[in-house]
Amino acid sequence: MRGFASDNYAPVHPDVLAELAHVNDGHAKAYGYDDVTVELQGLFKDHFGPNTKAFVVFNGTGANVVSLQLLLRPWESVICASTAHINVDEGGAPEHYLGTKLVDVPTEHGKLTPELVRTAWQRVGDEHATQPRVVSVTQSTELGTRYSADEVGALADTAHGFGGYLHVDGARISNAAAGLGVDFKEFTTDVGVDVLSFGGTKNGLMGAEAVLVLNPGIDAKSVLNIRKQAMQLSSKQRYMSAQLVALLRDGLWHRLASHSNAMAQRLATAVGDIPGVTLTHPVQANGVFAIIPGDAIATLQASYPFYEWDENTHEVRWMCSWDTTEADIDSFAGLVRSTLAG
Repeated sequence: MRGFASDNYAPVHPDVLAELAHVNDGHAKAYGYDDVTVELQGLFKDHFGPNTKAFVVFNGTGANVVSLQLLLRPWESVICASTAHINVDEGGAPEHYLGTKLVDVPTEHGKLTPELVRTAWQRVGDEHATQPRVVSVTQSTELGTRYSADEVGALADTAHGFGGYLHVDGARISNAAAGLGVDFKEFTTDVGVDVLSFGGTKNGLMGAEAVLVLNPGIDAKSVLNIRKQAMQLSSKQRYMSAQLVALLRDGLWHRLASHSNAMAQRLATAVGDIPGVTLTHPVQANGVFAIIPGDAIATLQASYPFYEWDENTHEVRWMCSWDTTEADIDSFAGLVRSTLAG
């Protein structure tokens, strides 16, 4: 099966499998006290700065929930885009597990702005209302756009000005960094991000993410207890850490993300002039969003799986991954052209 439903559909990169085989030798300390996890800590410090504290978790929802619990008390709230993954694609996990409220804000192209945050940061000191504490953004966004370093910095300044924090859901942070042509540190630690959910599963890993505490003023030790209670602590953590080591050690993250970004650009170019296709968001990462005739969707999905993002407008999402080929793009674009012409 080849398709454009999700970068989660893609297989594990061979280098990651090779690293797993490499660490699968002999005994090692459990629960993150192994040499592989120690190496990973050093790699995260190299990429995000010497004060970085990293905690490996199983999945993105877990990373987000653990990150937010570190920053929130139960009566506090999170300001996020209405399209944010924590708001629409995590089964209500943040609100259910943490007991906090998400204040979701309509945005253009999935991006919060300081003005939107200031408008939503209301009723401070009112005991009848949840108290705003965290701004959470996704990088790159759920709509395939990204924040520049300056935009992230402005949001961090806004949150900090209110006495709050900035959390970044970095499920596709590699795609954003590759697209911007910057190192991770330049648009996270250097511009005031407090806590980051680092994603790897969507960029070639079998399944490993991490919570990164970037602000040295935050008590990162609490994550140890939070992660355990959240059922995100792996006993054989060397296998989780090994995947992230393979991703970070020799620039694999950049090669894979750059490729999936390039395939999305190729797809956008290939379908952009087809009558009946309207691209709806800038293509700045590895996703293409478009509105197409509703009666063509099932026909196309029969050959190439993808999601109908909005059933009311027939907006669709086409995701590219590290193993998407030019032949995949050209074949699918040809099918879109012929189906809509017919």
